[in-house]
Amino acid sequence: MNSSEIRRSFLDFFSSKQHKIVPSAPMVIKDDPTLMFTNAGMNQFKDMFLGNVPVKHHRVADTQKCLRVSGKHNDLEEVGHDTYHHTMFEMLGNWSFGDYFKKEAIEWAWELFTTIYKIPKEDLYASVFQGDESDGLPPDEESYQYWKAHLPEEQILWGSKKDNFWEMGDTGPCGPCSEIHVDIRTAEEKRKVPGKELVNMDHPEVIEVWNLVFIEFNRLKDNSLKQLSARHVDTGMGFERLAMVLQNVRSNYDTDIFTPIISKIAGMAGVAYKKDKDKDIAMRVIADHLRAVSFSIADGQLPSNTGAGYVIRRILRRALRYGFTFLSFEEPVIYKLVPVLVKQMGDAFPELVSQQELIENAIREEETAFLRTLSQGIKRFDQYLQAHPDKKEIDGHFAFELFDTFGFPIDLTQLMAREKGYTVDMEGYQKGLAEQKERSREAAAVEAGDWIVLDDETKSEFVGYDYLEAEARILKYRKVISKKKTVFEIILDQTPFYAESGGQVGDRGVIQSEIQTLQVIDTKKENNIHVHILAEEPADPSALYHARVDSALRLRTVNNHSATHLMHAALRRVLGTHVEQRGSLVDPDRLRFDFSHFGKMTDEEIRKVEDIVNQKIRDNIPRDTKMEVPMAEALEMGAMALFGEKYGERVRVITFDPDYSVELCGGTHVEATGQIGLFKITGESAIAAGVRRVEAVTGKLAEEFVNEQLTELNGIREQYKNNKNVLQAVIHTLEENKRLEKILEKLRKEKALQISDTLFQQADRVGDIQFIAQEVDLDINQAKDLSYKLRQMGEQVFVILGLESNGKVNLVVSLSDELVKKGYHAGNIIREAAKKIQGGGGGQPHMATAGGKDIKGLSDAFDTAREMLKA
Repeated sequence: MNSSEIRRSFLDFFSSKQHKIVPSAPMVIKDDPTLMFTNAGMNQFKDMFLGNVPVKHHRVADTQKCLRVSGKHNDLEEVGHDTYHHTMFEMLGNWSFGDYFKKEAIEWAWELFTTIYKIPKEDLYASVFQGDESDGLPPDEESYQYWKAHLPEEQILWGSKKDNFWEMGDTGPCGPCSEIHVDIRTAEEKRKVPGKELVNMDHPEVIEVWNLVFIEFNRLKDNSLKQLSARHVDTGMGFERLAMVLQNVRSNYDTDIFTPIISKIAGMAGVAYKKDKDKDIAMRVIADHLRAVSFSIADGQLPSNTGAGYVIRRILRRALRYGFTFLSFEEPVIYKLVPVLVKQMGDAFPELVSQQELIENAIREEETAFLRTLSQGIKRFDQYLQAHPDKKEIDGHFAFELFDTFGFPIDLTQLMAREKGYTVDMEGYQKGLAEQKERSREAAAVEAGDWIVLDDETKSEFVGYDYLEAEARILKYRKVISKKKTVFEIILDQTPFYAESGGQVGDRGVIQSEIQTLQVIDTKKENNIHVHILAEEPADPSALYHARVDSALRLRTVNNHSATHLMHAALRRVLGTHVEQRGSLVDPDRLRFDFSHFGKMTDEEIRKVEDIVNQKIRDNIPRDTKMEVPMAEALEMGAMALFGEKYGERVRVITFDPDYSVELCGGTHVEATGQIGLFKITGESAIAAGVRRVEAVTGKLAEEFVNEQLTELNGIREQYKNNKNVLQAVIHTLEENKRLEKILEKLRKEKALQISDTLFQQADRVGDIQFIAQEVDLDINQAKDLSYKLRQMGEQVFVILGLESNGKVNLVVSLSDELVKKGYHAGNIIREAAKKIQGGGGGQPHMATAGGKDIKGLSDAFDTAREMLKA
């Protein structure tokens, strides 16, 4: 079977077992603070396991996009070096929510493997949980007996808690599991060593393919296990490993999932796969990381400097580093692989097709930027070697600086060092790395206590679409401590507070009992439950509370949210239907909207968008809200789905005129567009390749913005005493200013050059060297011009100039070429001299600059330079 047939056979098999086939959830998670990415097939069903949401289908199957690059499940550093680890992978899975359990799960796994996929029975091994005394858990005899109906006992193995008790994280749903391993070694190898001796021994050809997890418990913060109200089945099968087994190859990368991509990489590099170990690793890294980055971008996460975006940037840069080092890719190339991936997987994951242009452009821009950074890092590395000609070990702190500032992995630094005959101080590097990790850990540390449960039966209900106030009781609460503050989180039986979601910020307000008023400083969504964040602890958690949303803040927020919908439709009319949302932020003070578009908006286009939106506001269009609309019906209505969002089978549709704006949205909105008052765009910019950002304000804030602009304009008019042609007057002033600046710069250069003759004639002699040390009344650029002129006026000239500007003191050191040839280095000299002015600096061998704050230290700086020259 090819990979498409393997995937389809799995889904068809479980469809025949009355399973609902559901689409993959996005790989990037937006409403679960415990997870950044989907790292297992069960993530999207976590709420069902915990009983937080009702179960719609008791039997489900799918193929889920997963990413494992952080936390407990982190395979990043193994990727490429072996044949079976990946960052992004597909997990085929079937689930039972309170329906069938161990017996059916094991029987169907056996049937699929042996009947549909025709894997030889003698090559299969099953492992079951041996129990664990610390958790008070007995051996899983039930699973063992079910497997005995299919396998001889020597192919059923007892496994430890590490291997056979599955947990999603430190807390959450968990339970014993039964792994299925396949031995794909040759017959000769099997005769030498039985497969059972290699199970879970990291043998590349005796591999775990399917894990049947029997969810029975919830792991709490105190590490105890709580029995769930219903038992569930959660299975996960590695699609790439299954393809390796069924296609009779010895590496995941030899399956048709990867071979087209690797073939393309090899062709671009002009090399052959499986001819050179390092090049092979590089090709596998690129092939794997291409998938991870492309799927992340397709799911709404662009590379960035923070959070999930930083993880994606790091994965892409790892691929780039391998291509740069081992395949000589010095120009952007990875984006050229995207069409191959789309052709390979676009049928199963249509988001790759619809977002192909964005994926290519985002990757190309990242490649260009990082290759530029890499070039700067190599330049910095060369400067370091020039500054330390007698050392043969790269300082560990410098190696860490290359990693931290320029993204150099330590293996690349070691490779470059070896080529120059250097070693690297790994102890110092590891120390810098450990210190950085500790700083990050301390900054991000959050200690959340266990939930104190007052009512475990009642479900929390959101009533905030219709009401801004409600009587409520606390269902559960907990204390959360971070480095910055301590807060308390509560869950109410009914709440009018909107929880942050879909770009709209969470509501603020108060909850009030007879004895206490508590400020709600934010509302978040955790596992689809509204969590209210309080600055103080409830004095009496069992009391009846009156929950009240800050209506003024909500009003401004809904104005901005509805205006976002109106603007989205206007952008599509003005710029074209290629415009799609790429992200948004809606709060009481502004709206921010990111969208696909490949050029800066003109002033005329911005005005057109504003005109359309303001006309829709004046039309006072009533909002039409439809709840629980089947997804297919909503799409037929022309509803716009938001980028990177996960939708259920039934959705909420917000319409402002069916011929203008119809969107799937769970946010809060105005009753009619006239409530918005006024709409004004305040900024437009680029945030990524092919992605623009518009910021805008509405209502009273829009009026204030316009008034501020008019006040500023009137002030300029008064300055020019010209009410008619103020723009022409400003342009004329700027042009005149440029002309005068050029004249002034010419005069400054002439002044500096006039000084040069005088300074050269007054130079001291230190041996055969002409030594010039002088405080000058110039700016830094003029001082550099002067020092450059002086260094060329003799064979052996040493120049150090000092100057003061805007309360700061600067040094410039410049050396003639003859002195540089003799081993003098301006950068080394200025580093020492700068200490005397309480500053620092560096530069090239022939010229360097430094800045400091102590003007009184200039004389000592000159003396330091003189002494270094003598030495």
